[in-house]
Amino acid sequence: MSRSVRTRPEGSGQALSEAYDTALLDLDGVVYAGGTAIAHAVESLAAARAGGMHLAYVTNNALRTPDVVAAHLTDIGVPARPDDVITSAQAVARLIGEQVPQGSRVLVIGGEGLRVALRERGLEPVESADDDPVAVVQGYGGPELPWGRFAEACYAIRRGVPWFASNTDLTIPSGRGIAPGNGAAVEVVRIATGAEPQVAGKPLPPMHRETILRTGAERPLVVGDRLDTDIEGAFNGEVDSLLVLTGVTDGAHLLAAPPQHRPTYVDADLRGMLTGQPEVVAAGDGFRCGGWTATAGGGALELDGDGDALDGLRALCAAAWTAAGDGVCELDGGKALARLEL
Repeated sequence: MSRSVRTRPEGSGQALSEAYDTALLDLDGVVYAGGTAIAHAVESLAAARAGGMHLAYVTNNALRTPDVVAAHLTDIGVPARPDDVITSAQAVARLIGEQVPQGSRVLVIGGEGLRVALRERGLEPVESADDDPVAVVQGYGGPELPWGRFAEACYAIRRGVPWFASNTDLTIPSGRGIAPGNGAAVEVVRIATGAEPQVAGKPLPPMHRETILRTGAERPLVVGDRLDTDIEGAFNGEVDSLLVLTGVTDGAHLLAAPPQHRPTYVDADLRGMLTGQPEVVAAGDGFRCGGWTATAGGGALELDGDGDALDGLRALCAAAWTAAGDGVCELDGGKALARLEL
C-alpha cells in the first residue's frame, strides 16, 4: 500500500482471501462481541482457512494469554492455536527485551498475559518497586486491579526506571458496556509522574512488527473495526486493510476519516474476505459504485441511484475523501447516509 493520500476504497477482482496470504484479525467487534461470535464470522473464517489463508488474531488486550484467547476462539467455533494469537503483551515484552539484558527484573502493572510474555523473552516479572526492576511495564489488568499497583509504578518511574505500556486504548468493551481501558490507567501514572511511556500496541509499529515476525506474512491484510487502531496500524505498517462494520465504526466516522484512518476496503462483515471488492470509478463530477453515484458540493454530500447500500457507502467515501484531501471531510453526509439505512 502506498502512503499517498487515499481518496477512495479500492476494488479487487480476486477474493481477498486469495489476494492476501495472511489475515491479521482484530477480535472484539470483528470475530466476537463479548463471549459470542459475530454473525457470519465462524463460517467466513472457516472458508478462508480452507482456501489456504493463514488466520492470525491480533489484540491490544494484554490481560489474557494466547492460550486463553485461543481456547475462547475455539469454544465459539473458530479453531485456533496459541501461536495464532498475537498480543500487545508480546509486542511490549520484545520492545523491553531489546533494551535490557536477559534475566532483568521488570515491574509488572497488569495481568498474567504480561508475565507470560516477559518470561518468554527471558525477563523476570516482579511486583514491587523495591525489587530493583530495570523497567516498568503497564498493561490492562482487569476491573479488579488494585489502585496500589499504580502507586508502585510511580515509585519506580520517579526513581528513573524506564516505563513501557502495552497499549493506550482509553476504553475496552465489556458485557455491561464500555469500561476504562489500559490507556485510562496509563493516564493515571502519566499525571502522577510527568513521564511518557514507550508504547507497543496498535496502531504503533512494534505491534505490526510482532505480527509479521510471528506469522511470517508476506501479503498481510489487516481486518478490523476501529479506525484509530486497526486501520491506522495498517497505515503505519504500509499494508492493506479491510474495515468491517460490525464494531464501533459507522458511516459518519468513515466519511470523516483522515488519511491514516482510511481503509483499503470496506464491507459489512467478515464475508467480505471471501469476495472481490467492487471498483469505485470517477463519474462526471462524482464517483460511482454499483448503482450509486456520490457527489460533494454545496456544503453536503449527495447520493443518487439505488442498489447495494455498501456500494453507496463506498461511493460516498470517495466523494468525501477526495473533497477532504489530506484533511477531514466537513461536508454534511447525514441525508446521504440515511438513504442507505446501514
